[in-house]
Amino acid sequence: MRTLISSSDRQGQWGMLMLRLALGVVMFLAGWMKLVDFGPANFGKALATMGVPLPELFGYAVTLLEVVGGAFVVIGLLSRPVAVLLIIDMVVAIVLVTSKVGFLSPTGKSGAEINVLLIEGFLAILFAGAGSISVDRVLERRARER
Repeated sequence: MRTLISSSDRQGQWGMLMLRLALGVVMFLAGWMKLVDFGPANFGKALATMGVPLPELFGYAVTLLEVVGGAFVVIGLLSRPVAVLLIIDMVVAIVLVTSKVGFLSPTGKSGAEINVLLIEGFLAILFAGAGSISVDRVLERRARER
């Protein structure tokens, strides 16, 4: 029972791992869909219709960021810089796409709420780090031992 009401940090490592798994898998799958189902070039064409400069370049860059960045978040590698890049990705997604749908859209389409939740999760990683169950922590320990 004490564990349920404790504010100690002993279980925090598991919380950060669960957060990273959820966020990383969502981003990885979003990028994978762009890579395999839609294609980065076609994603770039969609970006062009929204007025994005260098749309083909950004189509490939966002796809790569979401696939590789999602995987890095899952394993906890370069977590803080990847979190910053994915926050930017989600802010742009809100501005270009989901702001037109709204927040908690009654039409059944996903609105900005998903992007906001992802941003908040990435902010948690940015401020707290990846946690002790991460590649970042292993690399940090090795650097201290040198």
